[in-house]
Amino acid sequence: MTADDEQRAVDAATRHTPVLLERCVELLAPALDAPGAVLVDATLGMGGHTEGVLRALPHARVVGLDRDPQALALAGRRLEPFGDRFTGVHAVYDEMPDVLRRLGLTSVQGVLMDLGVSSLQLDETSRGFSYSQDAPLDMRMDSTTGITAADVLNTYDEKAIARVLRVYGEERFAGRIAREVVRRRADAPLTRTGELVDVLRAAIPAAGRKTGGNPAKRTFQALRIEVNGELEVLERALPAAVECLAVGGRIVVEAYHSLEDRLVKRALAVGATSSAPPGLPVEPETHQPYLRLLTRGAEEADDTERERNPRSQSVRLRAAERLRPTPHHLRATTAPRRSA
Repeated sequence: MTADDEQRAVDAATRHTPVLLERCVELLAPALDAPGAVLVDATLGMGGHTEGVLRALPHARVVGLDRDPQALALAGRRLEPFGDRFTGVHAVYDEMPDVLRRLGLTSVQGVLMDLGVSSLQLDETSRGFSYSQDAPLDMRMDSTTGITAADVLNTYDEKAIARVLRVYGEERFAGRIAREVVRRRADAPLTRTGELVDVLRAAIPAAGRKTGGNPAKRTFQALRIEVNGELEVLERALPAAVECLAVGGRIVVEAYHSLEDRLVKRALAVGATSSAPPGLPVEPETHQPYLRLLTRGAEEADDTERERNPRSQSVRLRAAERLRPTPHHLRATTAPRRSA
């Protein structure tokens, strides 16, 4: 990394404001107040949440995971003052059980997930996550591997592009956008975010561009989710994270769109609901809930937080505490499933 890159990274860390930091620390604190307590920050990013935990909870150690090598390097420098209380690992968060096994940890006392695209990725215009500035159509969280947004737009057929936009972006003009993409790429491949914005401008009717914020947001979100396999990873990672929790451990998850939040709600509800067949006169202990929900529904940022940190506008926070081990008859359905 060059000196200029180093300075940009330091500046980015200074600008970064973790979303709902105080609330996250408050929810995690009871599980992290004993010597040897370990938190997994499953989405380390620039290390803001981890720094807050390490400052506020002196007994805590943190294992930070991130698929983005640039973010991992930045966070590592930021967290150097905490010495061996922090361990950074280059990994996707559905690999949590394997990472902990390699570190000799059988369980942990806390898991934190701050989902979606990080501040660093949004701010680094060359990564292609932002629709506000022209850049290569990349959108990979780990720029060393995987397909790019350009690959999706230039190789998927029209039906597949429409499906991505409709399912992951909840875009009602998905079919029109997909047709326009296919028409444009017949002349030349799409390679820049600016070209994609032009496509959206041509495909979305003027009336559809007047409400709901910038219409490009939905398409960029959809492509980012597809490129990084975010929902598939999250669906595997949530039950895996719960299985990594010791009894008394806590999980806190911050989601930023309805698709993520729906998966989080469902995963925590499985553990917080009795699995006994209806009508039994006595609930067997093996069917009692093994999680206790710590939030009533999804918590949102208040007006003060939203004004201070615009990226908290859409956050939905949910948390739970492990009450007992997962019953044996439920472990098969909560174990992470890896694609071939």
